[in-house]
Amino acid sequence: MQQTFRLAATAVCPSLFIRRQPVIGAPAVLYVHGATFPSALSVGFDFGGAPSSGSWLDDWNRRGFDAWAFDFAGFGESGRYPEMQEPADRHAPPGRAEQAAAQIAAVLVLVRRETGRQRVSLVAHSWGGMPTGLASIAAPAAVERLILFGPIARRTGSVPVTLPAWSDVTADAQHARFVEDVPTDHAPVLEGFDRWAPVYLASDPDAAARMPPAVRIPNGPRADIADAWAGRLAWDPAKLTRPLTVVRGAWDSLCRAGDAAMLLDEAREAPERADIVLDAGTHLMHLETGRHRLRDAVGRSLKGESR
Repeated sequence: MQQTFRLAATAVCPSLFIRRQPVIGAPAVLYVHGATFPSALSVGFDFGGAPSSGSWLDDWNRRGFDAWAFDFAGFGESGRYPEMQEPADRHAPPGRAEQAAAQIAAVLVLVRRETGRQRVSLVAHSWGGMPTGLASIAAPAAVERLILFGPIARRTGSVPVTLPAWSDVTADAQHARFVEDVPTDHAPVLEGFDRWAPVYLASDPDAAARMPPAVRIPNGPRADIADAWAGRLAWDPAKLTRPLTVVRGAWDSLCRAGDAAMLLDEAREAPERADIVLDAGTHLMHLETGRHRLRDAVGRSLKGESR
C-alpha cells in the first residue's frame, strides 16, 4: 500500500510531495524525475498487463526494494514557485540544479529516517541526473549507488540561451518529443499514451483553464540542459565517490555514446562504473514497449550487477 508524505514549504522552497511503496526492512531506492513531468507520470505510472505489469515502483517492490519517489517543486503534487504565477519574462527560471539538489537532500533525510537505512540508492532520469549528482557528491554517506537513466552530459558548440521563468507544455508537444527518435521504419514503441496524456494534464490543476490545455513547468531544468550543451554542466562527475551506472536506450539522442563516455570517463573516483545500452529504446524508454528491459537493467544495477 502506498504511503505519502509532505515536506512543508520553507522560505526558499515550496512544499514537496513524496510517495513510498514500502518493503519494510529492504534496501531503499529513490527515483528522481526529469525536466517536464512528475513521478506519477514516470516511475509511478501503472501500465497494467504483461510482460511489464504495473508501475516501475511495483517492479522495485517485486525485486525486494523499498521504493520511493517525489515531485520536485513546480511539478505534480508539490508546491509551485511564486514565479510561476507571474509573467514568464519577469523572472529567471526557478528550479535550477542547485535548488533541486537541496530538495533531494531534504527527501533523503526523510527516507533515511523512515527506513532506518544509512544509505539510499538513487535512480535519476535525464536532467534529474544533474541535481542527483550534486546531492550524491555533497552527502556520499547517504548514497548507496547512483544510476543515471538517459543523463544529460556536457557538450560543446551550442550557443547559450536565455529562457523565461516557465513554459506551458501540451500533451501533443510531449507526444511529438516522445516519438521523434524512433526510426521511421520501426513500429511505434511508445505505449499507453492515450491514458498517460489525461493523467499528465491532471498533474497541473490549472491545465484545463489554458487553451490549449497545458501543464506549466519551471524552466530551471531546461536552462541547466542548455548550459550543459554550451559546455557548462551543473555538476562535476570527477567529485563523485559512489558507484555509477549509466543506462540508456540505443536511440536516445539526448544521451549518446559520447555523453555516457564523458560522464564515466570523468567519474574516475567512482568505485564502479558501467554503461548499459538497451536496444530499441529512446530517452523515454520507461514509457515504451521495451521498459521491461530497462527495469531489468536498473534492477540488476541496484543489486550491484553491471549486466
